[in-house]
Amino acid sequence: MANRALLEVKELKKHFDLGKNQLLKAVDGVSFEVHKGETLGLVGESGCGKSTTGRTVMGMYKNTEGNVFYNGKDVHSMNEKDRFSFLRNMQMIFQDPYASLNPRSTVLEIISEPMDIHGLYKNKNEMKKKVYQLLEDVGLNRDHANRYPHEFSGGQRQRIGIARALALDPDFIIADEPISALDVSVQAQVVNLLKALQIEKGLTYLFIAHDLSMVKHISDRIGVMYLGHMVELTSSEKLYENPLHPYTQALLSAIPIPDPVVEEKRERILLKGELPSPIDPPSGCVFRTRCPLAEERCALEKPAWREAEKGHFVACHLV
Repeated sequence: MANRALLEVKELKKHFDLGKNQLLKAVDGVSFEVHKGETLGLVGESGCGKSTTGRTVMGMYKNTEGNVFYNGKDVHSMNEKDRFSFLRNMQMIFQDPYASLNPRSTVLEIISEPMDIHGLYKNKNEMKKKVYQLLEDVGLNRDHANRYPHEFSGGQRQRIGIARALALDPDFIIADEPISALDVSVQAQVVNLLKALQIEKGLTYLFIAHDLSMVKHISDRIGVMYLGHMVELTSSEKLYENPLHPYTQALLSAIPIPDPVVEEKRERILLKGELPSPIDPPSGCVFRTRCPLAEERCALEKPAWREAEKGHFVACHLV
């Protein structure tokens, strides 16, 4: 791993003004790094801010506060030329493989469009060859190039989305819940494809998902988010062996174990109450209203983001 991270996110905030003095704090002070060649998994319940984090990192949303540095350059203060170059290097795979593909365009047109915009190929035949190669890279074939998105299954459509993300030969890909809309039988195939492409093309991933069991298979490190905050971040092995934050412990306890004897004896950690609103988050620790271990201090003070042990970061008064 290189000393300097490829992506550095520092105290990133993204708040949405809803009017009537209401502010939705979707992302509220998140910090992490991603090094070249690794996969950082970002997990948490729906509404925790992980997808907003990905889109703000990409620059699709303007940051409210904080910084995003890619290769040492601030994404949110780039000039137009740097921004154009940055978008060649960072691409996104979207959650819904149908909504993210133009139904009126053929697969050839969908995958070649980014190349066209960036002026990569003057020769149309060269561009076609590249599209055919990308289709083969993602497990499809050149015969698929002249078909339309509705002619494919969900898994095949997501492969087309992956091919489009690879069209500009990027270094970094943000995968925003790329498997959540797919059948369980297809999810593992897509994750294995992403792993194989990472090795083959030297890619770096920010992999966003809510399924902790699937994230473990692809991620080197995992960050756990809750209500716009990062609550824990460490290697995937450490997170599974020794989760420190009560929220992480609860998430892991919900993953079924494929051994009926062990599964029957295992205790689930059931969180009480509903997920609070990011418009009016709890004082102190945002998790305290659902935490089985919460103390008085948790309501009064926001826990500091700190390194509890080497490479293992957590925000909790009780650790």
